[in-house]
Amino acid sequence: MKTKALLFMVLCLCCMGSVQAQQDGRIPAKGFALDAPDGKFRTYEFTRHALGDNDILIETLYAGICHSDIHTVHADWGMPVYPLVPGHEIAGRVVAVGKDVTKFKVGDLAGVGCLVNSCRHCDECETGDEQNCTGRVLTYASKDYHHGNELTQGGYSDNIVISEDFAIRIPDGADLKRVAPLLCAGITTYSPIDFSRVKSGDKTAVAGFGGLGHLAVKYMVRRGAEVTVFDVTDDKRQTALDMGAVRYVNINRPEEMEGLEKQFDFLISTVPVGYDMSSYLKMVRCGGEMAVVGLPSFKEMPSIDANTLIHIEHCKLYGSLIGGIRKTQEMLDYSVSNGIYPDVELIEADCAAIDEAYRNVQQGKVQFRYVIDMSTMK
Repeated sequence: MKTKALLFMVLCLCCMGSVQAQQDGRIPAKGFALDAPDGKFRTYEFTRHALGDNDILIETLYAGICHSDIHTVHADWGMPVYPLVPGHEIAGRVVAVGKDVTKFKVGDLAGVGCLVNSCRHCDECETGDEQNCTGRVLTYASKDYHHGNELTQGGYSDNIVISEDFAIRIPDGADLKRVAPLLCAGITTYSPIDFSRVKSGDKTAVAGFGGLGHLAVKYMVRRGAEVTVFDVTDDKRQTALDMGAVRYVNINRPEEMEGLEKQFDFLISTVPVGYDMSSYLKMVRCGGEMAVVGLPSFKEMPSIDANTLIHIEHCKLYGSLIGGIRKTQEMLDYSVSNGIYPDVELIEADCAAIDEAYRNVQQGKVQFRYVIDMSTMK
């Protein structure tokens, strides 16, 4: 939907004197939804909650496809409520603002990641870690208790309404078609790299060279670290080296796995399927850290036993979940100023194209992130 048409529609909803508009003022939306774990995408018309005083309405220009979208809609992490519009990597343009909005104006570029609200008052929210709030509201497949417990719908759609506090400012000059994946894949990798204070000269490693992993490589190379990449095929070897990795290891080649114990100061695992976690932890030196950000399906969830932990002395293992709003803004500003973007392939806003993209992601055929060009929606 074109910006002018969408803005006109919103103005009509907000200003016209019809009984329906006065009662709810809900915003019409159109997107792509699934009706079952084994279903295919279909076009889906629905409505979003009315524009509140502190809300902005964003016209979606680009929507990234995350592996988490696939896990969610396929019920790998529990059965969601259908119909379900996925998507938590959203880049677009502000087309309407509530009367008390100060952070954005009409025409600004804005992004939305994995969060659209939280309780605002707990310790986690107060310290800028809204992702850890027990009252967080996710961008899709989540009950929005701020708006009558309605189910949130995501970014594979022509618009989204969100509190200005949870929208991310997209810097001027950003490569907009490549911004959307930063709002999930970018913050998911940037946050632990920053937390562990990865610095120049550190020996680091990335397990899984996909949508998350290739951004982890770019961030750590930019910091001056020596980066080793682990993946399951040779297909991406040259690409990893071209990105600045010093070594690429195909874990299915035993000879390439030799001599790697206690080699790394920091290792980040982005693997979204079942794997042997202990094999990577053994590669971290004493006093080093391993961050786990990849989340496989429940049936493939890796684990590690106490015996292994005890014999890997003084190695720190921790998990990391995306990042709060302040950290996400920091990540996006840093990424744009340093020219760090995901490698993307644009696809049309079409059901068949999205279905095919899902199949390719599951088969590891994309390098490295699909992004839906929502301007092509019919």
